[in-house]
Amino acid sequence: MKKGLLWVLLALCTLTGCQKAPEPVEATTFAMDTVMDFTLYGDWDRERAKEVRDWMLERLGWLDGKLSATKEGSDVGQINRAGGESVEVGTPTAELLSQSLELCEVTGGALDITAYPAVKAWGFTQEEHRVPAPDELEALAQSIDYSAVRLEGDTVTLPEGMELDLGAVAKGYAGDVLAETVRASDIPSALLDLGQSTIMAVGTKPGGAPWRIGVVDPAQPGSYFAVVELEDMAMGTSGGYQRYFEQDGETYWHILDPDTAAPARSGLASVTVVSPSAFLCDGLSTALFVMGLEEGAQLWRDHPELEFEAIFVTEKGEIYRTAGLEDRFSLAEGYEGREVVVLE
Repeated sequence: MKKGLLWVLLALCTLTGCQKAPEPVEATTFAMDTVMDFTLYGDWDRERAKEVRDWMLERLGWLDGKLSATKEGSDVGQINRAGGESVEVGTPTAELLSQSLELCEVTGGALDITAYPAVKAWGFTQEEHRVPAPDELEALAQSIDYSAVRLEGDTVTLPEGMELDLGAVAKGYAGDVLAETVRASDIPSALLDLGQSTIMAVGTKPGGAPWRIGVVDPAQPGSYFAVVELEDMAMGTSGGYQRYFEQDGETYWHILDPDTAAPARSGLASVTVVSPSAFLCDGLSTALFVMGLEEGAQLWRDHPELEFEAIFVTEKGEIYRTAGLEDRFSLAEGYEGREVVVLE
């Protein structure tokens, strides 16, 4: 299996010219099954900044322990092992579940947080891959149904035989929580790389210029085909190139269609979402990949209240972007001649 480069984070001195930046406070950690990098900038008391960084790492670890489907004693793990009994969970878990169920409904189930048995059946949890038989996939698909989850306050009830997985939204949720911590600490500038294609930009780059983030070319994961400018915004990408395996000449990726319990075949190679919310970037990029170009574009038109923009790349290499990215999107060097269709 290849994983490729999930993000190309453009350095402070690239694309916009160099300027002297204040020395940052940095951190690298492994959480939510991925490597995360945090960089904080500002004119500050460095000891105080390090305290903020350490608190962020502590909070992230705590959230990981609550939201993971695999960690012993997590809220999600307890729900999955409850055998249909009700489970009381922590407030962050209940909050994320509530937001996730709403997004599942808005996307018509293209995002479904009860697909965990199917994810396991394909071997993506332990990287022990296999192709389930058609009858097995049919049974798995019948058990995927977010509407069966009951959430009342901090109490969750899941029918016996079903399992939750918040992996499609947990990193984004954590990014929103950590970004609020940064802002509340009066840190004016930060880049939170949450791994696996989710990033949160707090404020602007030191000096006031927008952050410039590369969008990975799904046909060449080691390069980027476009650049998006971010100011106090998040960006997330879902693509078949990120996690996959090959068997008998066929490629199977980790983004599953809840209707089939099999890898989504929507004609898309990747979807990038830009939004003030990293949670929305995480969840919507997955849902739009499953929905495909036409349905995904219609969702954008029908739900302006979600406040997101999107970039679609088809398996044929066609590029589409929503109109709201007009002043923030540009093709990267070497891709200037590519046609970009603007969705209105």
